[in-house]
Formats: sequence, C-alpha cells, structure tokens
Amino acid sequence: MNGAPAVTIMAFDYGLRQIGVAIGNRTTATAQALTTLKANDGNPRWEEVQSLLEEWEPQLLLVGLPLNMDGSSSELSQRSEKFGRRLRGRFALPVVFMDERLSSFAAKQQLREDGHKGDYKNSPADALAAELILRSWLEDNYI
Repeated sequence: MNGAPAVTIMAFDYGLRQIGVAIGNRTTATAQALTTLKANDGNPRWEEVQSLLEEWEPQLLLVGLPLNMDGSSSELSQRSEKFGRRLRGRFALPVVFMDERLSSFAAKQQLREDGHKGDYKNSPADALAAELILRSWLEDNYI
C-alpha cells in the first residue's frame, strides 16, 4: 500500500455456514453487498474468494469480529480472527477487524423493513451484514 490509504475495501461477515461479502470505496464512502459464499464449518471455497479478489482488486480486507455484547471474545470471534489470518496468509493483503456486534440483527431488520419474508436460508442476510460492517468502518475511519 506504500503508506497510501486503501481505496477499495472488501468486507467479510464471517459465519460457519455462510460468509457475506461486500465491497466499498473509501474515496466515495460507499459500500454495497456483493455475494454470500457457502462455507463448510467456517471454511469457504478459497478459489471463490480468490476470484472475488481478482475481480475487485481490493487493497484492504475487513473482517467482522463477532464479539460478545460485553466486548469479550467468543469462540466465533476467535474463528473469525483465524479466517482473517488465513486471508492475509493466502492473499498477502492487509486485514483489519471490525467489531460487528448486532450487524446480522440489523441486516435482518433492514430486510424485514424492505419486505423480506424471513427465509434467510434461501436468501441470506450475510452480504448485507458485510455491507453494514463496511459502512460502519468507513464512518469510523474516513467520514
């Protein structure tokens, strides 16, 4: 990155069965949901992650950190950190973590307000949760 702030940021809402992905731009302070990757016990198909990285060319990866409500670490937050380390190791891109407490709840609430019927298995909220994590990070860091 040569000291310049990342312009394109890819965010991940980590889960054991699904991982939401969003893309954002620091210059325009925008974020949008991209896709939801299937995961097997928290492990995505890494070739799908690589394909997204090649297509969007982010300079920074953002991984949501699902902390407990009191701010303490959970088993899922530890697995999320491991996922972030694997991203960094496989793709040689910087990874930062963002507290994402209640992002999935907020995403589902937003979808309900937009008329979603609540079938999150067939229409998951994970990509929107990744977008909300990224929007929050952009607000905290650049707006």
